[in-house]
Order: sequence, then structure tokens, then C-alpha cells
Amino acid sequence: MIEVKEITGKKELRKFVTFPFKLYKDNPYWVPPIIKEELNSFDPKINPVFEHAQARFFLALKNGEIVGRVAAITNEFEIQQQKVKKMRFGWLDFIDDKAVSKALLEQVAKIGKEEKLEFMEGPMGFSNMDKVGILTEGYEHLGSMVTWYNYPYYVDHMQAHGFWPEKKFLESYFFVKDAQIDKYHRMAQIIAKRYELTPVSFSRSKDVMPYVNEIFELFNTSYSKLSSFVPISDKQIAYFKEKYIGFINPDFIKVVLDKNKRIIAFGITMPSFARALQKAKGRLFPFGFIHLLRARKNSKESIFYLIGIAPEYQKKGVTAIIFDLFHEAYERHGITKGIITPELEDNKDIQLIWDNFNPVHFKRRATYRKDLN
Repeated sequence: MIEVKEITGKKELRKFVTFPFKLYKDNPYWVPPIIKEELNSFDPKINPVFEHAQARFFLALKNGEIVGRVAAITNEFEIQQQKVKKMRFGWLDFIDDKAVSKALLEQVAKIGKEEKLEFMEGPMGFSNMDKVGILTEGYEHLGSMVTWYNYPYYVDHMQAHGFWPEKKFLESYFFVKDAQIDKYHRMAQIIAKRYELTPVSFSRSKDVMPYVNEIFELFNTSYSKLSSFVPISDKQIAYFKEKYIGFINPDFIKVVLDKNKRIIAFGITMPSFARALQKAKGRLFPFGFIHLLRARKNSKESIFYLIGIAPEYQKKGVTAIIFDLFHEAYERHGITKGIITPELEDNKDIQLIWDNFNPVHFKRRATYRKDLN
């Protein structure tokens, strides 16, 4: 008998966050989150996303033991303004027992029907800034701090319960030595001159801060046409600024300005913290913080987190300026490998920008959907 229990208190929420530590214990590819950061992201007093979103958290128990978890999420902007009657679900984990996964997903479906929503889709978070998708290929590769990892049996469970892939994503990597950087360097100079653009790099975090709001405003604009996009608010921007920007090496953030000093393109990358997070084991103290600081300084892999280009400058070669700037930074820091975070498989425009990097597709993932009517 499977019991699904809604959790409300901090003690139980901690159990929700730490369940994967048991499920993936000794798995060499799973990358744990920082427990405190995960708890903060679920706290309405801390995370401003709860101004327009709700989440309910559930644990599945079998003989009194925790065997699964799921978050049922609704985003009011998506439902009311975009008219997408979607019940989101995320942070989905379970043992290899179809009765467990069924009970968790049925609980989400029940809420969706009560809210008169049309379908459920996941795993996904509150917005495009969160992790997304079930891993469908590439289980033998190390995860990252910006993706969920899961066992292969998750796919079988979703299909058995009547779900089908809704959105498919690719993850890739490339070696810096394989990039045709001479071509990009020449092209970057031509494009900058043609459109009167100014590339900007940073050496101090405090110099990045004045640009952050405009970067995320451009993020909202440049990503707005993607399926499942939900814009982030000013308060969320302030939240992400405090949470992430100060910790990213400033040399891994680039912007391009037009002649009026307006940001028309940006790129945010970060050193890979995967191995450091595995060593930290979910805790910053007493030693986890040291592992992260070492990775920030010494990692030879970099994750391409976000790239945004103003619509009027798309397909005009502006990415050459961004990549030229990053290559200079990677030379300084000895970065040898770039990792491209999940990109929609049907977003051919974004995939084209990597053509001259000889990318290797090494993972696939998908969100899964089921109608509720």
C-alpha cells in the first residue's frame, strides 16, 4: 500500500529535499544540490516566484519509508495571461516501483482537475530558470548543477502511466581546441564595426551588477517565443542577482552594447561545479564551500548557462562577438571543454550557432505530458 502525504513543515520539506541523496547514493553521475539553497528556493518568504506561482509538495511512503516525491506547481502568469491551462510537476523522484510513481502522478492529476486545468507536464520547475526534463539518453555521463539526473526506468514508468514526450531537449559538449576561433575572431571584428557594437568583459563582480537587470530584461525578450516560456519578474531578477551573479567568475559573463550603450546580446557561463558539489554532499559547511571555490577558480570545464540576443540582431553574426570574448577568457583560465545546457530539439536557430564548434550530442531529455480531461 502506497501512501501519498502532503508536506507542510520545514522538517518534512527537508526530507523532500534529501530523499534523492538516498535514492542516488553511490551513483557516480548524480550531482546533489546544496540542501540549504534547495530549501530556500521552496520558501515563499525568500523566493519571489511564489508571488505568481504555487507549489504543493508530496512524499510517497511504503511501509512507513519514503520511496518517492513530487512537487505540484501552478504558474498564474502562464494560466491566466498566456491561457495555457497547464499543471506543472517537478522534483519527481521514485524507486523502481510503478505503484509509487503512479500514486505520485495521480496526486498531481487530481490537483490539476480540481483547478480545471487541461493537461499536466513535467518534470519542470516554476520557470525557464529552473531545471527541466527527464533524462532519456546519456545516463553514463556526469550530471550538472543545472539539470536533473534520473535512472533509465523513469522513462518506462512515464510511458506505462499514459504520458508521452511533449518537449525534447539536446545537451552537447565541445572541446575548445576544436572551435574555429580564427573565423570567429575575424567575423567578430567585422560585425562589431558594421553595427557599431562594443564588446564588454568584466574583471570584478561589482562591475557586472549594473548590467544585470538589463541582461534579464533581454532574456525575457529573446526567449519569449520559446514554448513553455514564462517571463521572470523584477523581484525574481533581484533574487537571481543575489543568488548567482556574485558567485560566478565575472570573466565568464559577457555583454555586447550598441552605439547607445544598450545591451543587445549577452552570454553567461560558469565553471562546472559538478565534481565540487559531489564532494560537498549537499552542504556548504564546513568544507563544501571550499570545494566550490576551488572549482570556481580551477575547473577546466565551463557550462554555457544563458545566451540572449535582441530579436533585431538575431541571425546577424553577433554570436561571433560573444564567442570571441569567451575564447579569450577560456584561454586565460585554461578551460578546455564547453558544456551546452539543455536546448529545445526543435529550436534549430540556437543549434546553428554551435556548428563551428563540432559539438557532440551526448544527452537527451524530455518533458512528459498527459491530458486531464
